[in-house]
Amino acid sequence: MGVIEAAVLGLVQGLTEFLPISSSAHLRIVGELMGSDPGAAFTAIIQLGTELAVLLYFRKDIARIVAAWWRALTGRLGTDLRSRLGAPRGRAQDHDALMGWFVILGSVPIVVLGLAFQEQIEEPFRNLWLIAGTLAVFALVLGWADRVGAKRRMLEELTPKHALYFGLAQALALVPGVSRSGGTITFGLLMGYTREAAARYSFLLALPAVFGSGLFQLVKSAGDLGTAGTPGALPTLVATVISFVVGYVVIIGFLKLVSTRSYWPFVWYRLGLAALVVVLLLVGVLEPLSGASAA
Repeated sequence: MGVIEAAVLGLVQGLTEFLPISSSAHLRIVGELMGSDPGAAFTAIIQLGTELAVLLYFRKDIARIVAAWWRALTGRLGTDLRSRLGAPRGRAQDHDALMGWFVILGSVPIVVLGLAFQEQIEEPFRNLWLIAGTLAVFALVLGWADRVGAKRRMLEELTPKHALYFGLAQALALVPGVSRSGGTITFGLLMGYTREAAARYSFLLALPAVFGSGLFQLVKSAGDLGTAGTPGALPTLVATVISFVVGYVVIIGFLKLVSTRSYWPFVWYRLGLAALVVVLLLVGVLEPLSGASAA
């Protein structure tokens, strides 16, 4: 992979990570059109760029949540279990401390399932027939959730059960085509949360999972970058930087969009992309598996 190809993939990552259209599916499709699947490791590493954009955009919220969570954990709200969880008896709940615990709880499913299905994530799950199917199916689920969801609950009303459901939804995105933001937003809408609340929580929930996965793949692949069949260190860095810059701009626009508009444009886009992938597979422009995966 050259620098130009990596720059294109970085642009794709930045444009699609926060929209409910699956960045991993887009990287898989665009990479194949340019000659080869960039791979799960490359995908995980350049996602660090978009998550750095989340850190920058939500830096005040994240700093407040971490500080409140640490105060509760260290017993400053009280030394009993409820106080350490941010909900002391006879006193107002500390929503920021609770949010810290909810993000941790919601991260458990993707960590467990990510480790359990690592081999499938890196090869079989990247089959373009499967990706076309998940793009279409979860488009319909997102559209249904946007239509029937009550859209009344705010993040302050998040419960441990809902935090776990959000986490299970995020874990579905281990299969390219589902979409991390799409899965969590869909479940959020079905649980009655507003579009903006579901979107904001999906951004916060993604931080531990994406940073963990990206850093794991970076350490795991550090010695292999640039060897035959893998992207080099410079292209990977270029893609990560571009995904950071573009991703930051997309966060701003997306949060403004979802506060006033429905998700149906994304539903139609996903369905159209799924149909296009099927056509390209049928005519032989795309191969279901990359050469490495098919071998």
